[in-house]
Amino acid sequence: MNSSKSRIILEEQKNNFSYKKDKSNLNITFNRIAFIFFIFFIISFIYSIHLIHLGSRKTTIQKTETDTINKKFYRADIIDRNNKYLSKTISSIDIGISPKNIIDEKKLILNLKYIFPNKDYSEVKKNIEKGKFFYFEKKVSDENYEKLMKLGDKAIEPRENIIRLYPQKNLFSHIIGQIDNDNNGISGLEKSLDEKLKKNVEPVKLTVDSNIQYLIRKELIDFNKIFQTKGSASILMNIHNGQIISFVSLPDFDLNERKKIEDKQFINRVSKGTYELGSVFKPFTFAAALNMKLIEPSTEFLDLPKSINCAGFPIREYDEKLPKNLTAEQILVRSGNIGSVRIAQKVGEEKFKSFLEKIGVIGEINFDIDEIAVYDDFSMGKCKLATASFGHGIATTLLQLAKGYAVISNGGYSVNPKLILSESNEKKGQKELLLNKDVSEKIVNILRKVVTNEEGTAGLANVNGYEIAGKTGTAEQAIDGQYSKTKINTFASVFPSSNPKFVFIVMLDSPRGSKTYVYNYRNKDGSFIGTPFNTAGWTSVEVAGQIIEKIGPILATKYLQVY
Repeated sequence: MNSSKSRIILEEQKNNFSYKKDKSNLNITFNRIAFIFFIFFIISFIYSIHLIHLGSRKTTIQKTETDTINKKFYRADIIDRNNKYLSKTISSIDIGISPKNIIDEKKLILNLKYIFPNKDYSEVKKNIEKGKFFYFEKKVSDENYEKLMKLGDKAIEPRENIIRLYPQKNLFSHIIGQIDNDNNGISGLEKSLDEKLKKNVEPVKLTVDSNIQYLIRKELIDFNKIFQTKGSASILMNIHNGQIISFVSLPDFDLNERKKIEDKQFINRVSKGTYELGSVFKPFTFAAALNMKLIEPSTEFLDLPKSINCAGFPIREYDEKLPKNLTAEQILVRSGNIGSVRIAQKVGEEKFKSFLEKIGVIGEINFDIDEIAVYDDFSMGKCKLATASFGHGIATTLLQLAKGYAVISNGGYSVNPKLILSESNEKKGQKELLLNKDVSEKIVNILRKVVTNEEGTAGLANVNGYEIAGKTGTAEQAIDGQYSKTKINTFASVFPSSNPKFVFIVMLDSPRGSKTYVYNYRNKDGSFIGTPFNTAGWTSVEVAGQIIEKIGPILATKYLQVY
C-alpha cells in the first residue's frame, strides 16, 4: 500500500517536473523566434533604406533631367530621318572624394581597391594629402555605384554629371558640330540650333540617312587611300525638295573627343571650302544660253580654234583631237573649252553672272549650319567670262554646285538645300520657276550622253539600272596665284535621267593616279590595271559609280517615291 502510494507520488512529481520543463522550453522557443523576427526586421529595415536610397538616386536623376538639365544642361536630341540618334544628352554619375570626411584612410583605400583594382592609388593618396575635394572616377557604372554606396563612407561623394553623347562618332561630325564646356554650341547644328536645342524637349529630326552616309563615307575613305588624296567630299540631295540625304567631308573627327577644327585638314569641304571646279560648270553655260533661246542643242559652232588668248594668257582645248566644227550638244558631251567660251560670249558678261546668281551657284546662300563660304563679289570682264564658262577663274562650294544642278535638272524650279526635316513638303506650284520648262529635259538628256556615249568623259559611271547623267570636272589648283599640277577632280551627277530625283557630287582633293587599281568596264567585257590619266573621268567618276551601285538599292526602295 505504501509502495503503491509512493509510486503515485513519484509519478505526480515526475509529471509536475515534466510540465515545468515543457513550459520552460516554450519560453525559450518563443524568445528565439522573437529574436529571429527582430533580426529579420532589422535586415528588412536596412534593405528598405538601401532601396529608398537607390530609388532616390533614380528620382534625383529623373528630377534633374526634367528640372536642372532643362534649365542649365539639357539639349534636345538630334536624330536622322530614320530616328537614329546622332546627338544625345545623358546623365552620368561621377564619384568624388572629400579628404576632410575621411575617418580611416587605409580602410577607404582597401575598399576602393576591391571595387576598382586597376587604378593608380599612389595618385589617389597624393590627392588625399592635398586635402581638397577631387574626382576619383568619372562616369561610374550603376553596378560600381551601388558597391560604393554600400560602403557607407561619408568621404565618398557622388555627383551627377550631364554629358553630350554622339553615338555615330565621326559619321556626321561636320554636320552636327561641337559644344563647349559651358553647354554652348560652337560649330555645326549644335551652334546654329543652339537656342532651339536648349529650349525644346522634342528631338530635332534631320534629312540625312545614317545607313547611306555610312556607305558613302566608307567608299570615300577607301578611295582616298587608292588615289592618295588630301581629302574628299560628297553630297547627295533630293533635287525637288532640297533634302540632303548624305553630306560627307573628309578628313573628319570623332565628336566624342573634342577637337579644335581650325586646322585646314578639318575644313568642311562641302559648304565651307571653295574650289575652282572645272568643266562641271559647262552645263550652266549651256543652260544660260538655252534659257535665253540663244542656242539649241543642234546649233553649230564652226571653225573653233584649238586655243585663244585672253590678256596674254592662252586658253586651250583639253582634247586636241576635237573637230573644229561642233554642235552645242557635242561641245558639252565632249567637254570643249573653246566652244564653251563661244556659248558664254553669246550670253554676255553681266547676264551670265546674273544667271549663276539666280540659280544659286555663286552668291550668298542660306543654310542650316554656319560653316558656309563667304561670297567674294567680282566683276565679270571678258577674260573672266571666258574662263568661267568652263569653270576656271571662278570658285564655289559643292553645296552651291549641288543646288545649281538641282535647278537645271528639276524642271527649273528654285530649291534650297536643307538638313532639317520638315513635316510639310514644298509643292512645285509654291516654288519660283527660274528656267523655261524645256531647258531641264534638254540638259539632262545631253548629260546622259556624257555617260553613255564613247565620246563622253564619264563612261565609268554608266551603272546598269540607274540612268546616271553627269559632267566631269578636272581643275588645276591655284597656289599662290599660280596654277599647279595639283588637281581638284569632280563628278556632278543626276539620276535617274528619265525622271530625275537626286543630285550626287563627288570631289577628290589632290588625287594621284593608281598603278594597282583594277578598272572593270560595266557595259562591255574587259578590265585593266592602273589609272591612265589623273582626270575626273578616271577618278571621281569611278568613285561615284561604285557608290551609286551600292546605295542605289536603298534609294530605289526608300526614296524614289519621295517628292
